[in-house]
Amino acid sequence: MVLLRRMLGDVLRRHRVRQSRTLRDVSVAAGVSLGYLSEVERGRKEASSELLAAICGALDVSLAEVLREVSDDLAREERRLRVAPVGFSSGPRTLPTLAGSRPVAGIAPLVPSRTERPTSRPAGRPATPVGPVALLMTRSSTPFVAA
Repeated sequence: MVLLRRMLGDVLRRHRVRQSRTLRDVSVAAGVSLGYLSEVERGRKEASSELLAAICGALDVSLAEVLREVSDDLAREERRLRVAPVGFSSGPRTLPTLAGSRPVAGIAPLVPSRTERPTSRPAGRPATPVGPVALLMTRSSTPFVAA
């Protein structure tokens, strides 16, 4: 697994070594303890945004530059490991079944399961789906099948 804090530490260390500076020198300039800076460089501690800004200031490099390098390194590592980006799968794309499906990311299923459905339609209720289900029916590339 690729850890962002480890990659961030590697980039900070690269900048420090390129400048031929010691941990002590950078820690004094950044106003952070030498031990904590060492832990950040080794990827063992998560640096807060304030701490990261202080370290970047001490190294005379912009935060944007550091984050750009981290992003480039992360993309290279993901390609090397052939890992799908976070939130994406490399498998075939399928739509989840609507009836009886579990909530995804805190979103309730669009259609209640069979046990939750009423056996008869209450009076005044439209026969055709409306709202999110109708939207799904019109935009889906696969036909809607009511269970």
